[in-house]
Amino acid sequence: MLDWGVDLALPIAKAGIQGKDVYFVDGQDTNMALAACFDAHGGVDEAFVKELARRQPLCVVFRDAGFKDSAVKINVEQIFKLLSPATDVKCI
Repeated sequence: MLDWGVDLALPIAKAGIQGKDVYFVDGQDTNMALAACFDAHGGVDEAFVKELARRQPLCVVFRDAGFKDSAVKINVEQIFKLLSPATDVKCI
């Protein structure tokens, strides 16, 4: 959060999207400061990424091991460029 300049005092909420826990900083609907999904079971697919991109977070973080396959991981940035071009995407 500090790398992106996100204030640590902003509210954090946890919500379920397609059975995965997603953490939202400063809102849940649209234009939140940060969205993070740390799913480690390989369940992050393109449908999930598109649903998250439609919320247009300023920043989004995914766990590297959470993607269903390498094709999904490769397509994440392209999906966000189409649906939420201002979002900064990181995989850790």
